[in-house]
Amino acid sequence: MEAVVVDAGSKLLKAGPAVPDQAPSMIIPTQMKRVPEDGSLSENSLCEDIVVDPVVRGYIRDWDAMEDLLHHVLYTGLGWEIGNEGQILFTDPLCTPKAVREQLVQLMFETFNISGFYASEQAVLSLYAVGRISGCTVDIGHGKIDIAPVIEGAVQHIASRRLEIGGVDLTKLLAQELSKSNPGVNLNLSDVEKLKENFSCCAEDEVAYAKIFNSHDGEEKHTLPDGQVIKIGRERYTVGEALFQPSILGLEAHGIVEQLVRSVTPVSSENHKQLLENTVLCGGTASMTGFEDRFQREAGLCSSAIRPALIKPPEYMPENLTHYSAWVGGAILAKVVFPQNQHVTKADYDETGPSIVHRKCF
Repeated sequence: MEAVVVDAGSKLLKAGPAVPDQAPSMIIPTQMKRVPEDGSLSENSLCEDIVVDPVVRGYIRDWDAMEDLLHHVLYTGLGWEIGNEGQILFTDPLCTPKAVREQLVQLMFETFNISGFYASEQAVLSLYAVGRISGCTVDIGHGKIDIAPVIEGAVQHIASRRLEIGGVDLTKLLAQELSKSNPGVNLNLSDVEKLKENFSCCAEDEVAYAKIFNSHDGEEKHTLPDGQVIKIGRERYTVGEALFQPSILGLEAHGIVEQLVRSVTPVSSENHKQLLENTVLCGGTASMTGFEDRFQREAGLCSSAIRPALIKPPEYMPENLTHYSAWVGGAILAKVVFPQNQHVTKADYDETGPSIVHRKCF
């Protein structure tokens, strides 16, 4: 039985057997709805509107909900049988607290009775997915942006940066902008999320954005699921621009490219070229129309003597790799750590307890 790889993000959970050249077999929303214990949902039930987010800004926050979600994924989705559980590899977000890692390994051995466990940082795994062991990852997730320099498969934590903004904040920004230009329309965030995915894009540069922002050209009408009609034009560019001009979100911070080049400063200068010239973009937002071109254009204008350069994924890798590169890297690593017995075994866990995860998973 193949080891299972799980990448639990704030918006989507990716899971499946460790087959590196295929997309994960399950990609499902992480958010759950709370259902009454008798399983009924009457029309008047308030429970229908109670949603639970097991993962918030990349980290597991609701462990009971996470247990329910993993039970569904492993037994219903992937066909595990109770009493015959296999091995599992989890992707770790940047700077995951030690307590979270320990609680996860405890949950997997004591509740799910797995036979083997491993965890590795998402930045390292995303580089593995494109055939690199050194470089920088820029991971634009639903709840955060992680920028991490990696040397020889080790994250340089002293140089890593986490920005507490992500896709969810861009969705809220788009909702605000659309409300200004469509004052009579009632918008809900799930509709705006879909609009963001379908329409948002990046302008070529700041000058092009300013020109677009001051015009009403290119407006399109779109009908929402409830029948309301909405106009969307320059707002679609504001979403992408916020990543390069965070002041749009009310933040006093450098744009994403400048954040990247500054992140390598604490690392020895002899490594700067290797890091910046092997940059990988990850996360659903990174696949926004025009984002990659804008990123490269900004890279040519940044303050660093060494310009960041983006690594293209190998042709044999699945399409849309940016959406689940950490999962693919996890599938590659699982093919090494489990056969070579580098993982945490049940015997290791029984002997040492949850803290074993820090010694064997790094």
